[in-house]
Amino acid sequence: MTIGGLAAAVVLGAVIGALGRLVVPGRPTMPAWALMAVGVVAAFAGTGLVHVFELGDGGWSLWEALFQVGLAVVGVLLAAAFWPKQIRRPH
Repeated sequence: MTIGGLAAAVVLGAVIGALGRLVVPGRPTMPAWALMAVGVVAAFAGTGLVHVFELGDGGWSLWEALFQVGLAVVGVLLAAAFWPKQIRRPH
């Protein structure tokens, strides 16, 4: 993979992480970098699943986008469940 491909994966992962966060209810407790990381992993995993099941033709496909966003939702739900909750301390 080239540098341009990696940069595109990070940008796409950020967008996919944000889309995954929009679907998850509640107030966000995770920082933006964690959402980006979940999105990048979901983007790579979704692309991998599409290739394993031979659902795409090598270019962009609806299946690939659905897998990526679906995995991002699951990833954000899992990460939010295990992310430490913010404790508000009295002043």
